[in-house]
Amino acid sequence: MSERHSSIPSHYRQWEEGIDPFEELIGPFYFGRDDDGVMRGAFYAEERHLNGGGMVHGGMLMSFADFGLFVTARDALDGGYAVTVAFNSEFVSAGKPGALVQCEGEVIRATRSLIFLRGRIFQAGQTLLAYSGIVKKVRTP
Repeated sequence: MSERHSSIPSHYRQWEEGIDPFEELIGPFYFGRDDDGVMRGAFYAEERHLNGGGMVHGGMLMSFADFGLFVTARDALDGGYAVTVAFNSEFVSAGKPGALVQCEGEVIRATRSLIFLRGRIFQAGQTLLAYSGIVKKVRTP
């Protein structure tokens, strides 16, 4: 795992090691509940996260948004597992390297098997990507 960057809030943590090898490869991604009660995710934008234009790669933002779905759905999942069954995103602005990138969202509706969510990725208060998705609860592997 990469070394924790000082801009990541100290109360944020990562998923258990090995739970998502892809996120470990491209991250690290962190999450935590802030003082306002909102669950947020975060990563520090490094050079390896950039596209050819020197901004945070769109694929990185979309992968982080998928992570954000699960950060937001965490309470509704009550410790269970889920998979993404639908995902939509709109790019709003470019992310800069060398700075904290965060996500936050909300559960729109939760049924017995599906959770509908929406959220945004932002950097220094500016929205970079808006996203929505549906996750399906699955049995524990």
